[in-house]
Amino acid sequence: MKRILVMGLSLLLTASLLASCGGQTELQDGYYTAQAAAFSHGWKEYVTILVKGGAILSVEYNAENASGFIKSWDNAYMQTMLHTNGTYPNEYTRYYAGQLLDGQGEGTIDAISGASSSHSSFQLLAKAVLEQARKGDSSIAIVDTAH
Repeated sequence: MKRILVMGLSLLLTASLLASCGGQTELQDGYYTAQAAAFSHGWKEYVTILVKGGAILSVEYNAENASGFIKSWDNAYMQTMLHTNGTYPNEYTRYYAGQLLDGQGEGTIDAISGASSSHSSFQLLAKAVLEQARKGDSSIAIVDTAH
């Protein structure tokens, strides 16, 4: 009787573990993008990932202005932000993207001091882009990132 009870509990535990893992669908191969719904201070942020073999191979996080110019390429903006906030787009965009890549969408993303607004936006965009990748939906996800 003890043996049956132990086997039953083992099966129940295994089933519950499988059920709890079932909510996390594997990422589908392809390119996926999530983009802010609106411009903020002249920039519209986006996250693009490449998934191959169910793993994230690359992450790009950046922002563009209405003409398509990339925020991390704007040297004047970089100098101003560095002197007032202690960081700049080319630093924090790579940092946040690197954390998403390293954690494969499972870990937490630590904020950089001086880029907390972008941290909030990045988390919303990352969540949306990962959902697109789980569904295999390559359309651009539009995300309300207003703070």
